[in-house]
Amino acid sequence: MADGFEKYGFPDGKRYNSFVGYFKRKYGERLQKIVLDAGFTCPNRDGRVGRGGCTYCDNAAFHPSYSTAGKSLRQQMDEGIEFHKVRYRTTEHYLAYFQSFSNTYAPLERLRELYEEALEHPDVVGIVIGTRPDCVDEDKLDYLESLANGRVLEGWRRSLAGEGERTAPVVIVEYGIESCYDETLERINRGHDFATAQRAVKMTAERGLDVGVHFILGLPGETRQMMLDSCALINDLPIRSVKFHQLQIVKGTRMEKEYAERPEDFERFALDEYLDFFVDMLERLRPDLFIERFVGEVPPRFVNETPWGLIRNVELLRLLEKRLEERDTWQGRLLKDQIHFIM
Repeated sequence: MADGFEKYGFPDGKRYNSFVGYFKRKYGERLQKIVLDAGFTCPNRDGRVGRGGCTYCDNAAFHPSYSTAGKSLRQQMDEGIEFHKVRYRTTEHYLAYFQSFSNTYAPLERLRELYEEALEHPDVVGIVIGTRPDCVDEDKLDYLESLANGRVLEGWRRSLAGEGERTAPVVIVEYGIESCYDETLERINRGHDFATAQRAVKMTAERGLDVGVHFILGLPGETRQMMLDSCALINDLPIRSVKFHQLQIVKGTRMEKEYAERPEDFERFALDEYLDFFVDMLERLRPDLFIERFVGEVPPRFVNETPWGLIRNVELLRLLEKRLEERDTWQGRLLKDQIHFIM
């Protein structure tokens, strides 16, 4: 085995820094996310910065059936826990994942009500907040910092296997950035630029909060080289984890129409190509960065084509690990300066 790979000692003998098992290593037990729809919208939907939302987005394609805005948060959490217990029978504690749309796009008092309601559930030990980088400000982030430091919920207690009693919830903020290129962000109607994302991530990390980000690979106008070059910008962000999704053309979206009219503007990947391409990306990503996802799953009914068939994430992860072994490479191999931002 190559010396560089042994040097970084990724968990579970992997050749990349997988997020799988991260919670168990940190807290002594598995924490499962429960996806919630709290009835938010986005500023590029309601007219504040645009209309129609992101051109690729149909939010119904990205969340489970138990998560709908017509149900109370408590009902969604109870149903979500029952849903996940079928697969993860030994899981005892959960994270309330505010996922649908922009989950900081409301007045602070409304956010406090929702987050603290979720944290009242006896099996919930923290929250994960998915949002846009243009939907946070100093006051909202100050509140999240206070929440994570135990200065908000008086008397709140939970016991975790690896920590004993906690007096403050786990708080994680995830930003949908999607691209490092302003021309791409404008084309997909995001309504913000990359500098806005950089500022939001920096402000959040400065408060000691865990930060994750999302990117989409294959957006219109971006070449494979542009995507590889974006790794340097991602490495400069003070983040703990990153999710990558291959672009999937969802039915009924404006991107479906754009793809039909200008397919030459889109980089499309066969599965074998994508595995090699993502290995190329891993070689350029700093080794302390947790890879939470490298592909996205959209139910087949939402897309016109399934070029990779019905292959599931667990098999895709196995194929990625196999490709890394075949190429005898690992995350961060091509970086000259192995800088660890977060230990």
